[in-house]
Amino acid sequence: MNQPPLQRKLTAKQTALVDTLVATGCNIQTAAEAAGYASGESGRVSGTKALKLPHVQQYMMQRMNEQFGIAATAAGAQLRKLMTGAKSEYVQLEAAKDLLDRAGYKPIDRSQVQVAGDIRVSIDLG
Repeated sequence: MNQPPLQRKLTAKQTALVDTLVATGCNIQTAAEAAGYASGESGRVSGTKALKLPHVQQYMMQRMNEQFGIAATAAGAQLRKLMTGAKSEYVQLEAAKDLLDRAGYKPIDRSQVQVAGDIRVSIDLG
């Protein structure tokens, strides 16, 4: 996926803040302190302000996409493992259906409508 280049350059603290959040999933205050912002409430406020900047948000989305891409390979491997090795046939079936769906082989949604009976319309203009 091609991302447009960042409009503004991130500071070392902003980069460290985002990298810490994405890598560890910790809260903003902890990430801000690790990135070199002030400790405590002041660090949380500074970190929150930094995360609201458009170029910082764009960098965070890029990093998250990278992490999700890496995690997707492990998730796919786990689905394959469940499909072939789960003790429950239901789990095997659901894993197989999910893999087929993700590969583009989703079953066609079918809806069948039947109308039974006569429909009569009587218009009296008189």
